[in-house]
Amino acid sequence: GVDSYEPEEDFREYFASFVEEADTSLVRAMVIGPAGSSETQEPGTPARDALVEHGAAFTGLEALFIGDIVAEESEISWIHQPDLAPVLAAFPGLTEFAVRGTGDPYMHEKSQLGLDIGRHDALRSLTVQSGGLPARIARGIDASELPELENLELWLGVEDYRGDTTPDDLARTLSGEAFPRLNHLGLLNAQYTDQWVRALADAPVVERVRSLDLSMGTLTDEGAQVLLDAPVFRGLGRLDLEHHYMSEEMEARVRAAFAEAGVEVHIDDRQFQDGEWLYPSVTE
Repeated sequence: GVDSYEPEEDFREYFASFVEEADTSLVRAMVIGPAGSSETQEPGTPARDALVEHGAAFTGLEALFIGDIVAEESEISWIHQPDLAPVLAAFPGLTEFAVRGTGDPYMHEKSQLGLDIGRHDALRSLTVQSGGLPARIARGIDASELPELENLELWLGVEDYRGDTTPDDLARTLSGEAFPRLNHLGLLNAQYTDQWVRALADAPVVERVRSLDLSMGTLTDEGAQVLLDAPVFRGLGRLDLEHHYMSEEMEARVRAAFAEAGVEVHIDDRQFQDGEWLYPSVTE
């Protein structure tokens, strides 16, 4: 991982020295952690600029993760990332891309994460981890042309941290039109998992994917009943519902029904409702 530099060093200078000293053609995967000091207004920008500047040197790069920042360094909803679409453009051979953080909720929208990728012909896996996924970002992904995409994982998060994505913002994805090779869909960490289950019950994409991940969310008995009633979910190979708010009785019903249908189902980590509030796994 390119994240072991001293904070007082300039990241772009550090990265340039790495490019000069290493055989970058051998680098297949790269993990980038904090790329600036806590005083830096846009800590993700030095990483983006360095990657774009030196992209041609990494002829074999296949996997890239930007934002390997843990809670002791920054809570996920305060990790600022800039527009990262230029990074995808700089690495046309990239097959896996993941980012953690969508931006400080109090910063101006124009200086927050952007993923209006456009078209990328090699990308097979795209992951966005956040405590709140803005609809603007979801729409940018949904409008992208990613003909090889097999794995899409979005951490939806909560409204308090700009997580206002709804099923309408992923209309092309849910219709199956957007990504013809999609095999795994993750709509994780959702404040309103039941709402997403209702949308997925009528979504053609569920007939196409083999794996559906609704974990880290707020699934209740109401959403679970939709899972039981809609036949489309029985055609999955794998269903992940870990971290949920189902009753013990409903959990047992869902486990038995999907096991009988031959679906590999994961239903651990049952939560207990705190008054009227339901909390996904990762928020702030």
